[in-house]
Amino acid sequence: MAKIRIKWIKSDIGYPSDQKRTLKALGFHRLNETVEKEDTPVIRGMITKVNHMLLIEENENGSK
Repeated sequence: MAKIRIKWIKSDIGYPSDQKRTLKALGFHRLNETVEKEDTPVIRGMITKVNHMLLIEENENGSK
């Protein structure tokens, strides 16, 4: 399955707590951190919820 690289680029200060919990569920700990996740509908839904704070890079072949 394809991988997605996600970078957290905007602070969560001033946003609702459910969006802060979504960032934590995606695996983020600090601002400007990058995580790599499988491209699944669940992850896509989480990204959609906080897409205003993220930068998304899709890898077609699943490699780094």
